[in-house]
Amino acid sequence: QVQLVESGGGLVQAGGSLRLSCVGIGRTLSVFAMGWFRQPPGKEREFVAAISKGGTNTYYTDSVKGRFTISRDNAKNTISLQMNSLKPEDTAIYYCAAEWADSAGDHYFTTSDEEYDYWGQGTKVTVSS
Repeated sequence: QVQLVESGGGLVQAGGSLRLSCVGIGRTLSVFAMGWFRQPPGKEREFVAAISKGGTNTYYTDSVKGRFTISRDNAKNTISLQMNSLKPEDTAIYYCAAEWADSAGDHYFTTSDEEYDYWGQGTKVTVSS
């Protein structure tokens, strides 16, 4: 069991930046592959970014490539999502997710929300035009 708690959301103007954080409580995140998802208003939840257990592999949805960076600090039991050059279409509730990957290689990650075992409560990001 692990509890995920996100923070860092807020209101920002288009072109601005935000940094989201997700801290794990109750278990080390070093055994989990991690991901960020988002749910825009009135739409389905969608994949944003993923990072492997060892932090060596990252993957992004096309719409955020070059603007968002996912990272992890296993010593602090935290993953982050640095979001730059924000656009109004980035407005959404952002969720941190963890997939148990203790037996997987350090390079493993997934983009499928069905594979993730634990989810945070979400943090709201609003980008004004």
